Amino acid sequence: MPTKMTAPPRNRLKKRPTLRTIAEITGLAVTTVSRALSNAPEIAEATRTRVAKVADEVGYVPDPAAQRLRTGRSNVISFLLSPHDELLGFSNSMTMGLTRALRDTNFSLIITPSFEDTSEVKTIESILRNKMADGILLTRTEPFDERVRILMEHNFPFVSHGRTEFSSTHLYLDYDNEAFSRLAVKRLVEKGCKHLATILPDRKFTFYRHLKYGFTSSVIDAGVQYSVPEDVNLDSSPEAIYQSISKLLATDNPPDGFVCAGEVAAMTIMACLDDYGKQVGKDAHILTKQTSPLYDHIRPKVDTIFENIVLAGEEMGKLLIQQIQNKDQLFDPIIHRPEPRFL
Repeated sequence: MPTKMTAPPRNRLKKRPTLRTIAEITGLAVTTVSRALSNAPEIAEATRTRVAKVADEVGYVPDPAAQRLRTGRSNVISFLLSPHDELLGFSNSMTMGLTRALRDTNFSLIITPSFEDTSEVKTIESILRNKMADGILLTRTEPFDERVRILMEHNFPFVSHGRTEFSSTHLYLDYDNEAFSRLAVKRLVEKGCKHLATILPDRKFTFYRHLKYGFTSSVIDAGVQYSVPEDVNLDSSPEAIYQSISKLLATDNPPDGFVCAGEVAAMTIMACLDDYGKQVGKDAHILTKQTSPLYDHIRPKVDTIFENIVLAGEEMGKLLIQQIQNKDQLFDPIIHRPEPRFL
């Protein structure tokens, strides 16, 4: 009776497991193991399952350098993570979505945080020059984004979280911020607000234009007053936002409705209103974009409009993989509609 071969305990392995390691354990040829791990259809499903099980038991990880030589691909996706301080949990939510998209694929995710003193353009140039990734994910786009321009010129697979204004089309997933502003203004006007205020993003970003147009056109159509502080934006510190809102509340005609495109700004405004003796929901109303569960538990409750960052990350990841695997195929950008969560 033949002896059943099993994988040795992982902690007993002294050398990095290879395809040959799996072949010796399973009794299969190295080429068969390689095709099984690649889910080749000509390999029986039972064999693929057995090989995958042994590979997991011994801790087998494909050699990136060998893969690159054999296929021309690194099987790596690079996520250039720009700060998004106005949205609570943005980084974690986006990463969670991307991880879901890459599950059960051969792709690995590398996250490269971007700070004020670093250049994402240089990072992209290094990735292209050294073939460090098969595709790139971007956030916080600008109308004529230099990162996007470079990637389009090199015909390199990428997906951006946000649109640009280039005449050439490219793949992106965006949230309809103009529709968000319109919904928010309409809701606050319905609640009786006569003077609305909002804090916008830095004007260099594309979504600044979408939010501003949606807000200003809607308040004008509604015939109500509005204020847009010029001394702060969504990236400003909570203290700076607090001071700016304080100036508005100290005027003879303070705002009685606030459209908040970020949760941090909304929390700061709520604190400011409280310090001025104004009750949220009675003396003034707040409507905020919601990207985390936090506002489900904030009191007093306020109206929110949801943006699903986890879903955005998942769909961006899937879209990028499709683009990498089918470079000649055309794919449509995705725009997420706002999801009202009114009281």
